[in-house]
Amino acid sequence: MSRILKHAATTRAAVKKALPTSAMDALEHAIGMGERGSSGQIRLVVEAHWPLMHVKHMQPRHRAIEWFSQLRVWDTEHNNGVLLYLLFAERRVEIVADRGFNQFVTQAQWDAICRALEKHFGNGAFEAGLSEGIKAIGELQREHFAADMGPNEQSDRPVLV
Repeated sequence: MSRILKHAATTRAAVKKALPTSAMDALEHAIGMGERGSSGQIRLVVEAHWPLMHVKHMQPRHRAIEWFSQLRVWDTEHNNGVLLYLLFAERRVEIVADRGFNQFVTQAQWDAICRALEKHFGNGAFEAGLSEGIKAIGELQREHFAADMGPNEQSDRPVLV
């Protein structure tokens, strides 16, 4: 029941208050910087809430995978795109990485980044948490996919839903 109430009470306006245009601009810049020195791509999706009929049955991981597919993050030349997903209503974070990362980065490593971000969110520091996560993802991309930056295959602009 509390999960349903969180979704019912969370609006896009609440997300925009926590992440105003200036924060979204800063996160877009952080994504561009995070991708520097690698062939990897980073996408950020911040979803305010879900329709109430989905709350009982859907999990953040499944929704993140849907966004990964919908935004075609998997469709990069080196299969090294990464989606950072924030479900604002629950302050839950998921990272979905393309198959190019599977041999290098474990789920436990991705989960550690997510938990670090969630600690920031508990203090209301959404921009700082997301920036830290983007930086950590960028470091992993440079470690495993170091390269001169080629074309930007994915938009750096965060998606707010």
